[in-house]
Amino acid sequence: MKRIHKVRVGKVVKTTFTDEILEKLRDNCCSKRDLAIIDLLASSGIRVGELVHINRDDIDFERRECIVFGKGNKERKVYFDARTKIHLEKYLESRNDENPALFLTQNGTKRRLEISGVEIMLRHLGKRIGVKVHPHKFRRTLATMAISKGMAIEQVQHLLGHRSLDTTMQYAMVNEDNVKISHQKFIS
Repeated sequence: MKRIHKVRVGKVVKTTFTDEILEKLRDNCCSKRDLAIIDLLASSGIRVGELVHINRDDIDFERRECIVFGKGNKERKVYFDARTKIHLEKYLESRNDENPALFLTQNGTKRRLEISGVEIMLRHLGKRIGVKVHPHKFRRTLATMAISKGMAIEQVQHLLGHRSLDTTMQYAMVNEDNVKISHQKFIS
């Protein structure tokens, strides 16, 4: 067995959303709930499983942060931007129920939204604009943008709730333009 070499497989570069695609997603949302979901995924980098388990009480609108329970049921704070705050508030104002869950189904049952419901909504939204949309792509996009704008990798690790820095590095897509600029700055 020691003489058998590993088979090398090509590394697939995973894509991220551009600012234009994120705006198209927002513009094509059919409801206040969907817009709030898009914004929360895009600005916080949370996992879809974390998103569907958020309760109304977990959100601190004043500080623009919320508590999520990640893998291994570990609690952590995540942060969101002003746009997300506005869209979350508008969504919650439109509701007339006492369900503690932040996101509910829209089929009349008023139950907590599940992961599959988010994935289906995003798939339909993606078809409308001609882009493949998956919830995890928002997370990858946030990590890539944060690193390309100069955020320390350790901070990105904390933001995403990773135990290992190696896991965070998988999300950090290297932007070729940044490599060229860095080359010109440090080497040329």
